[in-house]
Amino acid sequence: KAALDLSEGRDYTRVTRNEIAEAAGVVGSVIHQQFGTMAKRRRAIMRAAVKEGRLSIIAQGLAVKDPQALKASPELRAKAVQFLVDNNVS
Repeated sequence: KAALDLSEGRDYTRVTRNEIAEAAGVVGSVIHQQFGTMAKRRRAIMRAAVKEGRLSIIAQGLAVKDPQALKASPELRAKAVQFLVDNNVS
């Protein structure tokens, strides 16, 4: 949840282990044990975003052709794109 909340208003690929740890109230090594590499952390964030329907994060993933975002249902992908239009995000 902390990683998703941090990713909501910014580039999800740049959320750091330490930022997640601080937001979650744990030490960075806990996040590292849970997610390992940055690639695994990004994948976990996008999977969770798809599962929870976090449109702004999914839209980011679609823009960079993230495999997890592309696996979202067509309806969810359409909602994410519409989110960008409605919020004048370019």
